[in-house]
Amino acid sequence: MTSTFDRKLLLTALRDAFRKFDPREQIKNPVMLVVFVGSLWATGELVRDFSPFNLQIVVWLWFTVLFANFAEAIAEGRGKAQAESLRQTRTHTSARRLDSGQESTVNATELRRGDLVVCAAGDIIPADGDVVEGVATVDESAITGESAPVIRESGGDHCAVTGGTRVLSDRIVIQITAEPGGGFIDRMIAMVEGAKRQRTPNEIALGILLVAITALFILVVATLPAFTRYSETAAGQPAGTVNLSAPVLVSLLVCLIPTTIGALLSAIGISGIDRMIRRNVIATSGRAVEAAGDIDVLLLDKTGTITLGNRMATAFIPAPGCETRDVAEAAQLASLADETPEGRSVVVLAKETFGLRARDLAPAEATFIPFTAQTRVSGIDLHGPKPRRIRKGAAEAIRQLVLADGGHFPEPMKSAVENIAKGGGTPLVVAENDRVLGVIELKDIVKGGIKERFAQLRQMGIRTVMITGDNPMTAAAIAAEAGVDDFMAEATPEQKLARIREEQAAGHLVAMTGDGTNDAPALAQADVGVAMNTGTQAAREAGNMVDLDSNPTKLIEVVEIGKQLLMTRGALTTFSIANDVAKYFAILPALFAALYATDATANGPLAQFNLMGLHSPQSAILSAVIFNALIIIVLIPLALRGVSYRAVGAVQVLTRNALIYGLGGVIAPFLGIKLVDFILVALHLV
Repeated sequence: MTSTFDRKLLLTALRDAFRKFDPREQIKNPVMLVVFVGSLWATGELVRDFSPFNLQIVVWLWFTVLFANFAEAIAEGRGKAQAESLRQTRTHTSARRLDSGQESTVNATELRRGDLVVCAAGDIIPADGDVVEGVATVDESAITGESAPVIRESGGDHCAVTGGTRVLSDRIVIQITAEPGGGFIDRMIAMVEGAKRQRTPNEIALGILLVAITALFILVVATLPAFTRYSETAAGQPAGTVNLSAPVLVSLLVCLIPTTIGALLSAIGISGIDRMIRRNVIATSGRAVEAAGDIDVLLLDKTGTITLGNRMATAFIPAPGCETRDVAEAAQLASLADETPEGRSVVVLAKETFGLRARDLAPAEATFIPFTAQTRVSGIDLHGPKPRRIRKGAAEAIRQLVLADGGHFPEPMKSAVENIAKGGGTPLVVAENDRVLGVIELKDIVKGGIKERFAQLRQMGIRTVMITGDNPMTAAAIAAEAGVDDFMAEATPEQKLARIREEQAAGHLVAMTGDGTNDAPALAQADVGVAMNTGTQAAREAGNMVDLDSNPTKLIEVVEIGKQLLMTRGALTTFSIANDVAKYFAILPALFAALYATDATANGPLAQFNLMGLHSPQSAILSAVIFNALIIIVLIPLALRGVSYRAVGAVQVLTRNALIYGLGGVIAPFLGIKLVDFILVALHLV
């Protein structure tokens, strides 16, 4: 993690700050563009009418532009430092491409989407892809920072692998899912560097407000010379009583427009993405980070998110008239085409309990029915003299199949299903033809500390909804244990998508976490979609954030960073506008103190508003310009770090902002400008 005060970072940012004097860069920030153009005008007037006073003003005007450039450059610099560390993980290597069963060695840059490659222990994975054959342990520390290896296997929701990571054991076949230059690390680098950063809606709206305020003060300052000439004539005072030279007018304009927030606005947005990166979350845009601060509904996929995700078969419960061994054998056959961890655990339990081994069946002997999220059933059709149709799946799905075939669902099996569900387990029913054979009990474990985290979300005003394919009783038991506010049971991918749209239609901003391909549509629809890095490639591409740690409770931190971004922007905007009010009382009363004076030695009525008691009009102007520039540097750490966030209501946040940044924004210039005025007088600079 790169410190804000790292010497190398500061030097790089300073160099980039000078590069940003390019007008093509300045035009991106309308407020600072006004300062830039004003500084050019003041510099031209300095050449025409040189004086030490004008020279000091011009120098500090350019410092104001430089400090604004520096604020943006240092925010970008932290991202570039992160990107550089990511580049070091990107290794160009060779790959063993599989074509018609034959391996050939090619450069990784030659791989295209859809290619199959073989990776064994010690190999660097050449590009992003999904494991389609085998299981292996993979070292992903290069992108996650976590030294513990992870399991990647074909099927299920833990099949995605990332280019640049290393296989530690076994052999896997990977199907490439990214074209060269479009891999996960490439996208991370582009996002971290801010190359694709777009201004967020709130940032755009605030920018429009700042431009409007700037335009208003341009009109105000532009009319001052005419007002001054009229007042001098009306008071019978000689022209030039009030010094309104070009450098003075530019100084007045720069001090009255919201230069502080204008200078820091871009840095605040960039630092929001940077804070995500520092918590191992990749955000595709500032829009996603900002939206995270506004969400009020959170949808979480149960498996792998709220629970550990490895539901394991723990028991076979036979129906009346059936033997437990018969249930285990049928369940094992029905699970041969089920590539999910649950399906595999059924095969393992049958083997461990009764010594049953999976059979190798030829296509002529059997037809396999793979498990899908839509049907929630897997099975096998055995051909021969006595055909057998065996199915295993969710209780309701099997019940409908059995009833459609003219069978019935025994009451003892209904009770077994209910008891397992009430205990927080997941029941799967096994049936052959029109007869229920028994129930399989799956156990899942709620992640530690998840209930307390959900309580934090509730305190933030966020409603949590658990989404699961389990039956309502199981879902209710898990929901109660986890502490969520609501749940959706027996949810299909279409129902997840419909629920998000329903919440959005009701005016809510919705966030969702997920890791499976079946979560992809919902992740794409959600305002904030956080995909787990351990999940499928489809899920990672659908979401607008990727959690490298694959910790769904990380969303709490994501929300906090989003809220912190909004609060920081609001706090510094409040401070900036309050600053302008104070600078108004610093410059204008001192500048017009001699207007309408009764004699040459007396002050006019406007001098009564010189609350700071500044030494002279010249010292007032110069002190305000110096303070205006220096406050940008002082506030850079706050813009990058963000204001501290606490889970409190909007009214409390508003009150806190008004007291700290509103009142503080008024008081700070009075103290700061007076201090600068004292130093200038002491050094005889005015």
